[in-house]
Amino acid sequence: MSLIRQIWLLLFTVLSLAVGGAVAVNLLSARETLQAQVRLMNADNAMALAIALSQQGGDNGRMQLLLSAQADTGHYRLIRFVPAEAGVGTPPFEHRFEAPPAAAPGWFRALLPIESEAGVALVSDGWRALGRVEVVAHVQQAQDSLWRGGWRALLWMTMVGAVAALLAQRGVRRLQGPINATVRQAQSLSDGRYLTVVEPQVPELRRLTAAMNTMVQRVRRLFEAQAADIERWRQQAHNDTLTGLPHRGHFLDRLAVLLQREDGAEHGGLVLVRLADLDSLNRRLGRQTVDSALRSVAALLQTYTDRVPDCLAGRLNGADFALFLPAAGIAAETAAAMAASLRAALAGYASELTAHLGAVEMRREAPVTQWMAQADLALASAELGQPFSMTVLAGDTPAFGERLWREQLQAALAGGQAQLVEFPVLDASGALLHLECPLRLRLEAGGDMLPAARWLPLAVRCRLTPAIDLEAVRLALRAIALDGRPRGVNIAPASLGGADFLAGLRELVLAQPQAARGLSVEVAERAALERFRQVQELARQLRPLGVHVGLEHAGQQLHQIERFYELGLDFVKLDAAFCAGVAGSVAAQEFVRGSARLLLPLGVQLQAEGVVHAEDARCLWDCGVEGITGPWASAQGQRP
Repeated sequence: MSLIRQIWLLLFTVLSLAVGGAVAVNLLSARETLQAQVRLMNADNAMALAIALSQQGGDNGRMQLLLSAQADTGHYRLIRFVPAEAGVGTPPFEHRFEAPPAAAPGWFRALLPIESEAGVALVSDGWRALGRVEVVAHVQQAQDSLWRGGWRALLWMTMVGAVAALLAQRGVRRLQGPINATVRQAQSLSDGRYLTVVEPQVPELRRLTAAMNTMVQRVRRLFEAQAADIERWRQQAHNDTLTGLPHRGHFLDRLAVLLQREDGAEHGGLVLVRLADLDSLNRRLGRQTVDSALRSVAALLQTYTDRVPDCLAGRLNGADFALFLPAAGIAAETAAAMAASLRAALAGYASELTAHLGAVEMRREAPVTQWMAQADLALASAELGQPFSMTVLAGDTPAFGERLWREQLQAALAGGQAQLVEFPVLDASGALLHLECPLRLRLEAGGDMLPAARWLPLAVRCRLTPAIDLEAVRLALRAIALDGRPRGVNIAPASLGGADFLAGLRELVLAQPQAARGLSVEVAERAALERFRQVQELARQLRPLGVHVGLEHAGQQLHQIERFYELGLDFVKLDAAFCAGVAGSVAAQEFVRGSARLLLPLGVQLQAEGVVHAEDARCLWDCGVEGITGPWASAQGQRP
């Protein structure tokens, strides 16, 4: 029972006892008063009758007539005349009468009886004692008066109790607000959200709220400090110390992941930038000037990664930089713009600072080594020309029309040409956490099921991702209902902005509540950064229905998500680029271990993507990772 209900129950009990006690005290007091009045009335009536009898001069006949006349008035239950000496003088007289009908019920008369004590007076004729007279009046009228008085007292006390209840209601509501705020604060803290509330006026609640606010602020500062430590470890493990860009190894790992990802770009471009004669420039211009120039080049490349999702920049070595563009047909334009920007930026340091650029456009199926070899070839060709010259090697870039893509995507959805592929996510004991299920579509009759990299960019352009993601959820729920195995599906960031997407998603989940408990939905890390409110609303609406919500491809920008603890997530999957080779890097291990410590108090599970080698898997378990997917996990899942 809630505290407010207990307070209401206590108030009701107190008011009931107060009203009942007041009515009982009133009835008992009135009963005593009425009983005293009946006793006095009996004594007065007996005295008056004795005086009247004494005036009859001892005449038995007249005394008999007087007693009979008094008895006929009907006010008495008993009139008795007892002679002074039995058998001598006036004969005894006694008359009893039945009680008249009473308005008070029998149980009330039995509960609060009114005793009628007999009034006694002596009758005499001068100095001669004739006897005594006893009078007992009826009490029904007194009991009826007590009954009516009790109802009046109950009515008035009930009205007073109602007024007291209204005043108490205002007081309870005044308390209920701060209590509810404190409860919400405690619940949000358990969910990993750090909220502070206004301190109420009630002293006890003010002290409680102040203590809660202080604790929340301390936990928030602890979280932010841990996040800052994790970011430092990430920078140390994966980034160049001078420019802050990913170093060669991490750049190549991330590039490989982007090219292999189901929802990656089908075509892309790679631009290499090389500062000419860097060693000679260090000697002639000084290391400080050259370092500033290198940071300027890095800042230029960083502007592209800040504006374009999945755009990747890195420093390959002392003089070489790279920029990956996740789109077709823009490598030449980007290289030309970069050449003009570099010419203006480097001129501010020294005229000797020059650069050359090489660019290539290729399909994603090509391995990373081929991408780098072709880009190096383009850069070597550019170095034969003038400063800030560039060379672009174009690959096979298809030219599908948007209309054709829309028709093919819609036909695939309408014709049931969608299929989920399954990759296991395992825990440390080898048990299945869920199946990662990217969606594939067949766009041509008799053709292959194509990964998202082949159709997702055009689906985003055609605004069909909400319908496609709903189809993926529908297929996952159907599969869960059939075999009971939990499954996870990816939600495109573009779908979160759809007006009816979340409503449609809730409708699917509510239609299959049992299967929904085995469903997980994942959004990319950049969606949480760019669409914080929408991701938060997704978790707020789905988690109470049993659906798990998480981030995928995470790690690069995790520290940049403000109020990450308010998202309400169940798991976070580290990008494969942060998991590759982790066994051989202490800094990378500290980054993973720090991420696990950061997420643990929030109740968020840390998982790892794209794990290939067993030694990396063992190291990730030791660092606190609770789930692993990738080639290693798939091989484990295939073992008998």
